[in-house]
Parts: sequence; C-alpha cells; structure tokens
Amino acid sequence: MGSQQKVATSSSASASASASSSCFSHFCSSALRAKTLKPLSDPTSGDGLIRHLGVFDLLLLGIGASIGAGIFVVTGTVARDAGPGVTISFILAGASCVLNALCYAELASRFPAVVGGAYLYSYTAFNEITAFLVFMQLMLDYHIGAASIARSLASYVATIFELIPALKGNIPHWVGHGGQEFFGGTLSINILAPILLALLTIILCRGVGESSAVNSFMTATKVVIVIFVIIAGAFKVDVDNWSPFAPNGFKHILTGATVVFFAYVGFDAVANSAEESKRPQRDLPIGILGSLLVCAALYIAVCLVITGMVRYDQLGEDAPLAEAFTSKGMKYVSILISIGAVAGLTTTLLVGLYVQSRLYLGLGRDGLLPSIFAKVHPKRRTPIHSQIWVGIIAAVLGGLFNVRVLSHILSVGSLTGYSVVAACVVTLRWKNRTGNQVSSKCISTWCEGVICIFIVACCGFATGVLYRFSASYIFMIVAVVIAIIAIAALCRRQAYSDPPGFSCPWVPIVPSICIFFNIFLFAQLHYEAWIRFIILSVISVGIYAFYGQYHANPSLDDYHVAPVEDAP
Repeated sequence: MGSQQKVATSSSASASASASSSCFSHFCSSALRAKTLKPLSDPTSGDGLIRHLGVFDLLLLGIGASIGAGIFVVTGTVARDAGPGVTISFILAGASCVLNALCYAELASRFPAVVGGAYLYSYTAFNEITAFLVFMQLMLDYHIGAASIARSLASYVATIFELIPALKGNIPHWVGHGGQEFFGGTLSINILAPILLALLTIILCRGVGESSAVNSFMTATKVVIVIFVIIAGAFKVDVDNWSPFAPNGFKHILTGATVVFFAYVGFDAVANSAEESKRPQRDLPIGILGSLLVCAALYIAVCLVITGMVRYDQLGEDAPLAEAFTSKGMKYVSILISIGAVAGLTTTLLVGLYVQSRLYLGLGRDGLLPSIFAKVHPKRRTPIHSQIWVGIIAAVLGGLFNVRVLSHILSVGSLTGYSVVAACVVTLRWKNRTGNQVSSKCISTWCEGVICIFIVACCGFATGVLYRFSASYIFMIVAVVIAIIAIAALCRRQAYSDPPGFSCPWVPIVPSICIFFNIFLFAQLHYEAWIRFIILSVISVGIYAFYGQYHANPSLDDYHVAPVEDAP
C-alpha cells in the first residue's frame, strides 16, 4: 500500500514537472518567435485605414507632435544654466535626433503599408516579447504624457478665457488651473481636461481627414506665431548679451543638450501613419526628416532671440519668453505666446492620441491584445474602439490625478523605442539573419551581432552614469573605447545588404551612435525612471505570459493594405 502511494506521488510530481516544463517551453517558443511580412502585393485591396495623408500633411503631423508649449519655456529655462550656449545644446540634441530620424526613415520606408511603428519593427527584427515590452514602455509614456498635456492645455485655455473681464478671477481652480486636491493630493479634480480630451477624441473618431485638417490649422497657427515672435524679438536683440557665450563651461551645454533632446521627441509619430499615407515609401522619410529639421530651425532661432533680448541670468523661470517681451514693453506678444501655447499643446495632444490608437490597432491585429482593438469603423475608416479607449484612459488620468508629478518617470519609453529602432536597422540589414534557424554557425554570427549591440548599450549607460556622478574622465574614455571596439566588430564581422527604399547611411555606425547616446540619456533620467522601467518590464512579461502568448498570431504576415485615395 505504501509503495503504491509512493508510486502515485512520484507520478504526480513527474506530471507536475512535465507540465511546468511544457509551459516554460511554450512561453519560450512564443516569446522568441518573430513576425515576417510579405512584400506589398495589391495596394488597392483590403478593409483597413484610408490613405488620406500627403507629404505636407505628414510634415505638419511631425511638427505638430514635436513643438508644444515647451518652445516658449524650455528654451529659456535651459538658457539660465547654459547661457547663450543653449543654441549649441539644441544643435547637439537636434543632430542626435537626426540620426534617430534616419533610422526611423529607413524602417518606415521598408514597411510602408503597416501600422505599428517601433512595435512592428522590433517584432520583425527581434521577437514577440521584445515588441510587447517596447509597446508597454511607449504606451505608459503616451498615457501619462497625454493626461499631463491635457492639464496644461486646460490651464492655458482658462487663462485665455480670463482675458474676458467678466471671467477674470472667477474661474474656479478645479475647472482649469491645477485641480481640487483630495486625500493629500492623491486625487486632483480637473473638469476642463477631460472635456478637451473628449472633443479631440471625437475629432479623431470622425476620420483622419478631419483630424488632419484640425492639426494642419493649429500647427500652421503655432508656426506663424513662433515665426512672428522670432521676427519681433530679433529687433530687440542686443548682441552684447551673447557674451560670454558659455558662462558655465561646455559641461552645462552638454547637460542642456540632454534636457532639450526631449523637445524634439514626436517625429516618430509620422512612422505610425504608414497605413494612412498616400505614398508611404516616398513620403514617410520626407515627413520624418523634414519635420525634425523645421523644428530644429525654429528652436535654434528662438534660442538666439531670447538670449539676445535678455541676459541669460535675468531670464524668468516659469515663462521666460513671455517675460522677456514684457520687459521690452511688448506685452501684446505675451498674449500671442499664450495662443501659440494652446495651439502647440492641442496639436501635441491630438497627434499623441492618434499615435496611441494606431499602436493599439497593431497589437489587436496581432492578437497580443483583445480583437476589439483591431476593429476599424466601416465608414469612418478609423480604429474607433482603440481611439475611444485611449481617450478614456487620458481623461481619467487627467481628470482625477495630478499626473504632472510623474513627469520625471517619462521619456523612458521614447528612449527605449529609439534605441530598439536603431538596433532593428542593424539586424534587418544582416544578410544571414534568417540563417539563425538553420545552422549553428549562423546562430553564433547572429548572436555575436546582438551581443555587440548590447555591449554598445551597456557602454552608453555606463558612460552616462559616470558623467552624471562626475567620475573621472578616464573611466568614461574606457567605456567609449569598448563601445568603439564593439561597433568595429559589427562592421567587420557582419555582412550587410541594401534595403529597399530609403537607406540610412553608414550602417552600423549611425545606429550604434544612436543607441549609445540614447542610453546615455537614459542614465541621466531620475532614478525612479529606472525603477519604473524594471517594474513595468516585469508586469509586461506577466501580461504576456498569461494572455499574449496564447492569443498572438504572427502567422498573419500579410501587409494590412488600405484603400488608396486618389491623389489630387
């Protein structure tokens, strides 16, 4: 009898171990599978999104996403430390973003008819779990960012309403300015932010034509105001204020570059409009790079004007540009700046909500999220369920919580996405990348390349940490040299092919520099951002393990082709 119980116990333990091994094996096989995409076949069939966006629409989309109210604030706040050298900060940050934009442009041209952006690229170049992790990191940034921008927009709108004498000083704090706080500030009620989000969500649900028209009008208004501010300020410039050019040394200029880098973030939104672009293979690279260059020119011009009008150490903290014009007797420009800020925040919020819905659409199609996110309205040709979902999330966060206190954990998703996209450019260029399923030699070659990319990223993080804590430059030089050796190995040990469409120059050097600098910036973020990255990654793996791996269907490898609207 005892022996039978032992046998039964042993059999049960064996079955349990076998089940655990089977679950783990299934998880690994699912997590490591990649998505393959067939070449574009018939561009006129399908029931997806409608191709409405031309090259000018894409340019305005990128500009609208990048330039918000920050152009009127961040330029002056950074100038207080970097002095007139803030111009160099914007040039350095802009150059770094151009390198990232080159990577995005190549992949947008390579996958010209599929929605998904960085998520899709990592799914194709690496594997399913990497793609899902990238999506989760990006989405948290987008959700919190949208709620925070909605609150800022509500405050600016309330300020404009207060220009009406009857409303001045009579708008309650909980309507637009800040919010009514409860439970020690955990809850912060703001009424206007959800209303604004609801209006923008309705516009986006009506169709890409309507939302593009609103974005184009608001972006044009914003750019015209910025140009007017630049021209008006140019007549008040005193060149003596540009001396000394770098009062606190080059280190503050470099530190300033790490701060203003995020002022350029947004050009990647163009890549997520691939399925709605009329001529994506040609227009997407133009939209990505063109919008970034326009933004860089405007930022640099504003820097020169503000530091020429007022000495860097006399700039205000909250509204430096507006205060600079007020000090010169041009208070009316401050009103224009408020209008420009409203236009800027509106376009940034509109494009942010637009991008979120397209990412949810991509995951819904692939099965990593419920299929309801994959549904497209038969008449409006918009992912209406995804759009309403992201609007609700932003409205709840913006209406009930003071999400601006979470700003120091943002930018993790952007830097993660940029780094992975740069790595995708490298791996998708490898000629023998498909050989990793054929022979051990190919496996070692592919893994060797991935290890080199990982070393570059680690060196970027190490250099960033050493720079942040003012360590000896010798250690930083060692980290940089190791990264250079890894890049040299990528150049010598891998064979690269030419991609169709737009080609990023100097691969793998340019993408490797992107990875190094992006992770360097990651090391400059608040330590809570690092904790957020780790915790969200763990949560993401859990969600994937319990849902994603069982519902994903990467065998759906056709391009999601959209109806093509005739060019005018």
